[in-house]
Amino acid sequence: MQPFLTETGIAAPFLAANVDTDVIMPKQFLKGIDRNGLDRGVFFDLRFAAGGAPNPEFVLNQAPWQDARFLVVGPNFGCGSSREHAVWGLKQLGIRALIGSSFAGIFFDNCQRNGVLLIQLEEAQVKEIGQWVSEPGSAELSIDLERQRIALHDGRSIDFEIDQLRKQALLLGLDAIGSTLQRTEQIRAFEARHLQANPWLA
Repeated sequence: MQPFLTETGIAAPFLAANVDTDVIMPKQFLKGIDRNGLDRGVFFDLRFAAGGAPNPEFVLNQAPWQDARFLVVGPNFGCGSSREHAVWGLKQLGIRALIGSSFAGIFFDNCQRNGVLLIQLEEAQVKEIGQWVSEPGSAELSIDLERQRIALHDGRSIDFEIDQLRKQALLLGLDAIGSTLQRTEQIRAFEARHLQANPWLA
């Protein structure tokens, strides 16, 4: 996975509550045998009109948010089914982090496994950031994961908390397997001790 260190980019406001994974990635995009093309499926029914043309009223089709690297989202984002395609699609679209007050549990874990940073803040803070980035001139922000800090366009900053294991995995670009392999020597030492104590397993 791509490490997450310090990222700067446009943040798009999408503060609707209870946005489920069927909205993020509709079911017709789950038929493929690989992950190709999932970026088109992200928010498909909101991003595109019935004829397939981009919906000019949707924020991700408007300047400057069409190049968004971050989303500021409403509470309980990612609820519904457990489809990992939702996260794959967001990542393909270029989304590196989501800022919200709460996220569905399985969606939260899927983001971690795929290198998408989730930042949880108080709801009032999320609304403030959402209002700030709703203006084109102040839509850019920076996220410094090492310092756990969001820097807004006007120079203000907001600190956030994150589980340290999740933080290290994101900083190093490690998925679950990569994180486990960092402990290869400990695993092999355990195996040797275990086989010595239980030779009949060999």
